[in-house]
Amino acid sequence: MKLPKFLLAGLLLAACASAQDKGEKLAPYYPTPETVVERMLRLGGLKPGEKMYDLGSGDGRIVIMAAERFKANAVGVEFDEDLVKQSTARIRALGLEKRARIIHGDLLQQDYSDADLITIYLLPSAVEKARPLLEKQLKKGARVVAHDFGIPGWTPVKEEHIEDDGEGRAHTLYLYVR
Repeated sequence: MKLPKFLLAGLLLAACASAQDKGEKLAPYYPTPETVVERMLRLGGLKPGEKMYDLGSGDGRIVIMAAERFKANAVGVEFDEDLVKQSTARIRALGLEKRARIIHGDLLQQDYSDADLITIYLLPSAVEKARPLLEKQLKKGARVVAHDFGIPGWTPVKEEHIEDDGEGRAHTLYLYVR
């Protein structure tokens, strides 16, 4: 079943509303399908040795794929302690500790100045909160791939539409270059 973006945003917002009110989370955990993860990293042009960050990294699947398949130096930022433990254990089990790690913390309190690529799958309200930080910190040429929700005030250099992710849902990816 394909969910319209407004319905998905509503469901995600409802799932996260109480946590956001308490200042605990900026987004609920909603895993990105593996096929979409790969398309995000390819759209972002991730190369071996580059530094990438996944904001709100959940179970670490983007970080892990970036390190494992793309040979990038990948960092996830995740607020949920259980998800940090889960993704860190998976990184360790795969032997990726040299190229992948998860920071347990607030994604609005990190330094992204060395980022070559940032991936985000956040609600529009969270994207709004992160935008000033990214505008301040990202170096010239840094890329940002946003999943389903674009960055207000930024113009994407490319958009990619995925009609079906294999799970019956459509996606839109937005590529920005600073």
